Amino acid sequence: MPEACRWQRIYMTEETKIRGALHGAPELESYTQLLRALLPRMIGVSIFGATGDVLWSNEMSVDASLGKLVAESMRAAALEPGSPGVLLTDGEPLYIFWLLRTSGAGQGQPFAAVLLRCRAGPANEQRSLAYVHAMVRPALDILARELQSREQIVTLSGSLAEQDHDLDMLLAVSGGEAADDDGGGDELKAVLKAAIDHIQGGLAAIIVPEKSLVLIRQQPELGIEASLVARAHRHLMSSAQLRREAVIVNQLQLQTGNPAHIYRILSCAISRPDGRAIGVLALFRPLSMPEFTPRQARLAELLARRVSAVIANSYDALTGLFNRPAFELRVKNALQQPNSAQRKWSALGVDINRTHVINDTHGMHVGDKVIAQVGDLIRQRLTPGAMAARISGDRFAVLVPAGLDDAAAFAEALRQSAEQLGASIGDGSLAVSISIGVAAVEPRAQEFTHAFAAAETACKAANDRGRNRVEVFQEADESIIRRFTDINVITDLRNAMTENRLHLYAQLLLPLGEVHRQPHFEILLRMRGTDGQTVGPDHFMSAAQRYQLMPEIDRWVVAEALRRLQPHAAIMAGGGVVFTINCSGQSLKDNAFTEFLTAQIAASGINPQALCFELTESAAVGNLAHTETLMRQLRKLGCGIALDDFGTGLSSLAYLRSLPISMLKIDGSFVRDVLTDGKAESTIQAIAQLARAMSLITVAEYVETEEIRHRIAQLGVDYGQGFAIGRPVPIDEVLEHLPFYAAMNQAAAQGQLTEPPNALAV
Repeated sequence: MPEACRWQRIYMTEETKIRGALHGAPELESYTQLLRALLPRMIGVSIFGATGDVLWSNEMSVDASLGKLVAESMRAAALEPGSPGVLLTDGEPLYIFWLLRTSGAGQGQPFAAVLLRCRAGPANEQRSLAYVHAMVRPALDILARELQSREQIVTLSGSLAEQDHDLDMLLAVSGGEAADDDGGGDELKAVLKAAIDHIQGGLAAIIVPEKSLVLIRQQPELGIEASLVARAHRHLMSSAQLRREAVIVNQLQLQTGNPAHIYRILSCAISRPDGRAIGVLALFRPLSMPEFTPRQARLAELLARRVSAVIANSYDALTGLFNRPAFELRVKNALQQPNSAQRKWSALGVDINRTHVINDTHGMHVGDKVIAQVGDLIRQRLTPGAMAARISGDRFAVLVPAGLDDAAAFAEALRQSAEQLGASIGDGSLAVSISIGVAAVEPRAQEFTHAFAAAETACKAANDRGRNRVEVFQEADESIIRRFTDINVITDLRNAMTENRLHLYAQLLLPLGEVHRQPHFEILLRMRGTDGQTVGPDHFMSAAQRYQLMPEIDRWVVAEALRRLQPHAAIMAGGGVVFTINCSGQSLKDNAFTEFLTAQIAASGINPQALCFELTESAAVGNLAHTETLMRQLRKLGCGIALDDFGTGLSSLAYLRSLPISMLKIDGSFVRDVLTDGKAESTIQAIAQLARAMSLITVAEYVETEEIRHRIAQLGVDYGQGFAIGRPVPIDEVLEHLPFYAAMNQAAAQGQLTEPPNALAV
């Protein structure tokens, strides 16, 4: 579309509407004939607009001075209504009659004028204005209604054209036409293009500070500088946070003292799903362009909503970095650029160390805060052209346009900065560190998986070698390829077993519903380090699994747990409390483990109904033959069987009917998101309904807040486990209160206790 037309297309005045109504209307000649029949002396008829422009005439030319006279007369008539028109008697009489609006805005006011030029009568005889008006009034009334009807048709046609135009714009920014001129396919750039082309701004900007996102598109010929965004963005953000609706300021004076720096501005808030404004979409115009209209404000609001949707779909809510799908798309686009083969790229795989320990020790909310701060650290340190994403819970990926040496230096600076984060969290004693793997991206790599496979391998090697370090992938380094675990971890674990530095903890599983159920406790393993600090299994479990030490650990846990419970066998005989013990997948493969377990239970003298053995879903399904044998033997004794991490596997549903399971523990990834993720909520409810139909008990892990606890109870889950229920404590503290738990259970069974006592929340 030519530039001159593009700025004027949608700005239609009342006069242009009438002109459009009269354009190509030869049937108006019939009004000429009618007027001539009513007024035989009439020799010419012309129709003028409110500004005095000739809109239609049956004469070849019209005196230009008449237009000015008509406009002045119409303005006077609007101020002093009552007169039907004006009579001009200089030479030939000229009768000017007003056409009045019969409805809508301006009803009763003149919107056009009809000029009748007549021959003078004998001896310059002329008829009065009132007499002529009475003669031609029927024709004028019909003509006024005709013009208003045609004007409405033009208005409706223009409105429909605008709506079609708006629809084209919305389709362009939401579908396959979103590719920008540079071939990048960036949806946000497509929104800016639509704002410039369809809403007609001289400059359009998307500003989202918490995502470090600033995108600008200009019309250079209009002379609006991009620096305007920097000067105005604080005011725009404040306005977006105060008002959700679009804001129009048709004269924005910047503090420069230059009259030329006065602009028209239209701004709309970019909001999160919860309604909080996180950014702004702003359009600027010079004063030479028309004012922004309410219709354009509505269009801008739709574009701002599109920006919000793109951000929600492309960015991780916790860190502000790209999510994995958006990152993979941008990596692919970057690596497939024509000059990509000549450009050096490096990939970084980043892993936050010991997040499970942070979650277990301090709570999930602290773990989320650590993840968010590491993400913010990465985002702040990105160089131009670099991009980063959170690809899973505590893992990040970074693509930098640099060689291997520069990328390794960037990674080392990032690692050192991460060590300082713990000082700003909680009481400042939290240890935060990251492991980073760095690898050069091969020119032939076109996809995310190809580009980052080596970096992820190097990151895993950094974890194996002690964490909190940077490892650079080298194909000749077999230790990285094989990822040897640091032997010191295994040595420390074996020493802890012989030096009695392994300890048992217990965490409460509390009934949630109104139906009486006895409390459960899950027995957990902890190790005391050589420095006297207690650490969770995250510190040693991966090494134990890699070196096949889990069967030995499982035997120690079973034997120690039964030894500690044996003095309380009489109290436990009544079924007041159930203790759950974990078994690993490696033990399930050990044929002798089943015999060991049954022998230990028999020798302990503990009522088997007070014991439950917990297996992970993946381990159970992956070792089905051994698992089924063990389960049936334990169930025959009277023990319960719990399936842990339920919902994360792929094939467990097919085995629920055949395996003798008594309890399903819903994976914490669903529970922690139950208040914000409809899919997580539906999954929990479906598992609870399925378990109830199969007479299975359900447990929700990671119940970290009272709100989550209340919601999962509403969804029908039987038990809750997490910091909102009770923290892991040394098993001695639980055993000390066993008589109390048994008494409370008996009272509840007899209907004497309607609510679980707070004392149960250890």
